[in-house]
Amino acid sequence: KKSKMTSSLYGLISSHWDSNVIPKIQEYVTIPNQSPSYDPEWKTNNLINNATDLLFNWALSQNVEGLRAEIVREQDRTPVIFIEISGTDNVQETIMMYGHLDKQPPLTDAWETGLGPYTPVIRDGKLYGRGAADDGYSIFTALTSIKALQTQKLPHARIVVFIEASEESGSPDLDFYIEKLTPRIGQPSLIICLDSGCGNYQQLWLTTSLRGMIAASITVSVLKEGVHSGAASGIVPSSFRILRGLLDRLEDPNTGKILSQAFYVEIPKSRIEQVKRSAQTLGKSIITDLPFVDGVEAMDSDVETLLLNRTWRPTLSVIGAEGFPTLKMAGNVLRTSSSLRISVRLPPLVDPEIAKAELIRILTEDPPYHAHVSVEDVHGGPGWNSPDLEPWLERAADEASKEFYQKPLSFIGEGFSIPFMGMLSKMFPKAQFLITGVLGPQSNPHGPNEFLHIDFAKRLTCCVAQIVHQHFVQHQKSS
Repeated sequence: KKSKMTSSLYGLISSHWDSNVIPKIQEYVTIPNQSPSYDPEWKTNNLINNATDLLFNWALSQNVEGLRAEIVREQDRTPVIFIEISGTDNVQETIMMYGHLDKQPPLTDAWETGLGPYTPVIRDGKLYGRGAADDGYSIFTALTSIKALQTQKLPHARIVVFIEASEESGSPDLDFYIEKLTPRIGQPSLIICLDSGCGNYQQLWLTTSLRGMIAASITVSVLKEGVHSGAASGIVPSSFRILRGLLDRLEDPNTGKILSQAFYVEIPKSRIEQVKRSAQTLGKSIITDLPFVDGVEAMDSDVETLLLNRTWRPTLSVIGAEGFPTLKMAGNVLRTSSSLRISVRLPPLVDPEIAKAELIRILTEDPPYHAHVSVEDVHGGPGWNSPDLEPWLERAADEASKEFYQKPLSFIGEGFSIPFMGMLSKMFPKAQFLITGVLGPQSNPHGPNEFLHIDFAKRLTCCVAQIVHQHFVQHQKSS
């Protein structure tokens, strides 16, 4: 009976994806709705509004029973799609589902031939295009899962779907909207976030932790105007050399290890055990799935060490630069200044405010040659460590994984951030969290050639539907 129900649910959801979901995600991909941090004209070019309207109108067209939806808009803020779906027999127990619709920059020139950020292409079962996986699919999975349950007359709790439009900018509007909508959200007992990753495409993965992040722009200035390098070098210190030395205060240049203990926490034993199990499941694929240039080696050969590096240890990345001419335009000039944009990933339990203060101190204290050093546009947020899953939820997720992927549930920490999670953990401390997503090997969110693995997304939608149904069953038992 279970096998028959499983087959029926998958067939229903797969068919709906093929006919109703995939074409609409393809249409969404064509909209260049970059997150506000990357699009200074977002308020006037209507790209975010266009994407919001597209997804909102699709939601209304699904004929989900008991659905009420609106686009919540406030002046100078990105919009939010807010959806409420009545529970079966009008039960008030609530599940909240989260996703976002804003996109990272396109990186157009870096995509493979035949692919592009705003030209949707289906190839080998993957839908390529910016935002398809991060995180445009989320509203489709959320509503398709509920529609499938209703079609099969399987009961579910009250559902709240929250789709924001500024996540890739650090969710600056999130506090405002959550506070505004809290009376309508209620007190969810389960929060499902559809903006995370998976270790492979063969089973359901739940995220156990997320790293925090600090981003900052550092500028070193030494001259009022550029000077012939033959006349000034040896007298005027290089702004780049000074900047390089300041970064060496933060990070060991030989190992990549962050030096200050303010950026570290003791890793919980339970997370170390989970990393060991993940390492056995994934093996060397965490290395081989990355697009290394031929001959380049990973920072360590031990898989457990690499997983802990990615999830529970701080790292530095240089993500942008200014003050440098292009190679073709580079004359023999000692430049006035050097600027870098840096990103520091923080372990889940590190206080970002303490880390931020330490970062500024390290980079600005006693600069060489009394060079002018500024650290600006500093922002970031905390990481997140999942509360323990209640036995019914872990059991339901494991059963769903076995039924729809034929493999057991697995757990993984992620190295990126989802600001929403820390906020909701504080607001709803009694809620259970199911954090999952489609960002798996080579899907390359934020980079070129981003793709959505279609069959994996279909099966994930099935898992969400089954877990939502089991949530109803569990809470009917305990009520």
